[in-house]
Amino acid sequence: MKVLVTGATGTVGGHIVEQLISKGVEVRGLSRNLKNTSFPPEAQIVVGDLNNPDTLQVHLQTVDRLFLITQSEQTETRFLANQRIIRMAKEANVKKIVALMDYEGNPIESIIQESGMDWTILRPAEFMKNALYFWAETIQKEGIVRTGFPDAMSVRIHEADIAAVAVEALTEEGHHEKIYTLTGPQSLTNKSMITQISEIIGKPIELVELTEEQVRQNSKNQGYDDEFIEYFLIGMAKNPPENAYTVLPTVEQVTGKPARTFVQWVTENKHYFN
Repeated sequence: MKVLVTGATGTVGGHIVEQLISKGVEVRGLSRNLKNTSFPPEAQIVVGDLNNPDTLQVHLQTVDRLFLITQSEQTETRFLANQRIIRMAKEANVKKIVALMDYEGNPIESIIQESGMDWTILRPAEFMKNALYFWAETIQKEGIVRTGFPDAMSVRIHEADIAAVAVEALTEEGHHEKIYTLTGPQSLTNKSMITQISEIIGKPIELVELTEEQVRQNSKNQGYDDEFIEYFLIGMAKNPPENAYTVLPTVEQVTGKPARTFVQWVTENKHYFN
């Protein structure tokens, strides 16, 4: 068994590489640049770019399974690139593809389902690691979190649990034509997560609630367009659909182990907040 892991230096891909190696699987980790990469010595680092499918062709010839991470913004260029990668994988006799999707209705799903390969699709909830991107810097420097909608609920998931499901689907039978929606084990508010971070790092954190207009303006300043802001930031936070805060048992059902908690994630990453 040989697996090509795209996004191998990313949030989920790095965990997949480590977990596959721990199972004795031969791994090729795809990276756009060999510089500043940190892989276990057992992994083979290969160079390729998902936006340039031809760079993957030689690597697909040497594996029988593929983990594909799809870009969140499905522009026509990216859609065509993903479509070509899937077609090349089939032509190279790759037997199984596991794909990470960030939303239901991603147009690449149907291409995967019609590819002729065994397929599994993963749809995870928001990553726990997003707490680093949005909160870590101000906690470090000011002991403050500025956020809108502090009582909004979410079922954030540990990235290692997404990887564990992916590894199970890549290496074991029984996952063909499965679409797994993945959540963490708890539905938590922003306020409760900030409280947990404070308790674990032993440092008080002041929560400053932003108005909806401030959230909208901050998002624009960060480069997000109006459509993204209204749907993802305002719509999902202000009036989230039920599936945004409903805990599902999928991780434990697939892996046989309970999903990791936010407390576990913060404990592993507390040095980023101090």
